[in-house]
Amino acid sequence: MKTKIILTLVILFFILSCVEKPKNSVEPQSTKKSSYFDYSNSDDQVTGGINMIPIDTKKGTFNVYTKRMGNNPKMRVLLLHGGPGGTHEAFENFDGYLPNEEIEYIYYDQLDSYYSDKPNDPSLWTTEHFVEEVEQVRKALNLNKDNFYLLGQSWGGILAMEYALKYQDNLKGLIISNMVASVAEYNKYAQEVLGPQLPEEVLKEIKAIEAIKDYANPRYEELLMTHYYTEHILRKPLEEWPKSIHLMFEHLNPNIYIYMQGPSEFGITDEATLSDWDVSDRLKEIKVPTLMLGATYDTMDPKYMEWMATEVQNGRSVTTNGSHVSQFDDPETYFTGLIQFIKDVDNGSF
Repeated sequence: MKTKIILTLVILFFILSCVEKPKNSVEPQSTKKSSYFDYSNSDDQVTGGINMIPIDTKKGTFNVYTKRMGNNPKMRVLLLHGGPGGTHEAFENFDGYLPNEEIEYIYYDQLDSYYSDKPNDPSLWTTEHFVEEVEQVRKALNLNKDNFYLLGQSWGGILAMEYALKYQDNLKGLIISNMVASVAEYNKYAQEVLGPQLPEEVLKEIKAIEAIKDYANPRYEELLMTHYYTEHILRKPLEEWPKSIHLMFEHLNPNIYIYMQGPSEFGITDEATLSDWDVSDRLKEIKVPTLMLGATYDTMDPKYMEWMATEVQNGRSVTTNGSHVSQFDDPETYFTGLIQFIKDVDNGSF
């Protein structure tokens, strides 16, 4: 009798095990999971990826702000913001695109920018200082030639080119976003191409204000914001600009900005320290894989940026349909080009 019962139970178990599982049944999750957002057991776990990195300068040691987003030992991108004196906030929509590709990226506010220490010492406001600052950040974050991509936008592009010309052996890839290799070319494009595109009466009023150097005049900012910024900085009505861009402008350090760039938005003024900056003849020295990210409506000549990609030894050019912060007004082209470049370099197909 016991034998029959046991045999019946075995047959019943076999039949039940062969019954097809309901389609809505939950399968056990794979034991393999991404470590991209795993900050456990890392030194910066308690700060959420933030590291205040000490920078040695001739005027003492100061701390700069960095924040690591994600983990990927093969693809790590350090972001150099514009200005000078801008902030990492201009890059905050990278959160919407790079994590899905598991590309690690690092926000960084340069010395005298909002989230970092502000010694407010003009003797530190040189490209030479900032190149060495980037190098100290690189070492502190353990970035190296096997994983280190450097992305510089606007003034950050100047800094990235200068860094590559001195330290390119530390790089895996270089990205220059919205910056030409010559201030003279930048000024020429602003004055000969972009300025005349403004309504005649607007341009006349702007030039009159600049002629007497009345840059603090609220009317000057009003004219630029209404007629120039919405065409060539971010091609959206001001009320549609993202909060991160408004914050970047609110947090901009005007002292370093005016000292290095000057008060005008139609090129870099003669008294500014960057007024004669030009490395166009040295682009051919850059051998590391390089992406030039230009934009049709940028303050920088997109054709000149395409030419820059032919001057470096191993270049590629992508031109978006956006403006100076084209990561916001043409993100599809911008991030597609950026991600493809990083992955092509990573897998050796570039």
